[in-house]
Amino acid sequence: MEQAGKRIRKIIQILREEYPASRTALTFETPLQILVATILAAQCTDERVNKITPTLFKKYPTVADLARADREELENIIRPTGFFRNKAKSIIAAAKKIVGDFGGRVPDQMDDLITIPGVARKTANIVLSSGYGKAEGIAVDTHVRRLSGRLGLSSESDPDKIERDLLAVVPKGDWLDFTYMLVNHGRRVCQARKPRCQECALRTLCASADEFYPNIESKARA
Repeated sequence: MEQAGKRIRKIIQILREEYPASRTALTFETPLQILVATILAAQCTDERVNKITPTLFKKYPTVADLARADREELENIIRPTGFFRNKAKSIIAAAKKIVGDFGGRVPDQMDDLITIPGVARKTANIVLSSGYGKAEGIAVDTHVRRLSGRLGLSSESDPDKIERDLLAVVPKGDWLDFTYMLVNHGRRVCQARKPRCQECALRTLCASADEFYPNIESKARA
């Protein structure tokens, strides 16, 4: 257990050195905007979401505006993000829930956030960390899921179980940044199809480096 603690601290230290300004790539100004942007980012790139949110937030500046939105008009705006019908349905339902149950303010508690349509733990964690600066968990997206497995931090495939494993080893003081450091590393180095292990600052701590590049010395610790 002590060895595992030293290993995760070293991983975090290296990630902080490599990505000192890790934060969400989504553009937002308010908790409502990061909530909506995160819903739109499902199976879509942050870059594409950022291209449509200025128009979206200008047309619907408040949660009440979103709650009253014409669904077809909203769908047309968010169409480039994919799955636009389901996303429009979730956004309008979420806005109505926030207006009806939370006085028009996006809640800042996990238990409240996950009652909102379209909001599971991943989205809730992003809203809490980016919108309120609160660490109640670790958001598990595609990159975090992949890297958690490759680094040997979790053998699970379910995001909630991966989060449970991460929360058990990552110091709470690092929860806010951990997701975004892994996302940055996943995008730049530990890519899905062909990880760039030869360039990876974590390769001597990685449980999978030998699998992809057998000639790279791995000092992975369970």
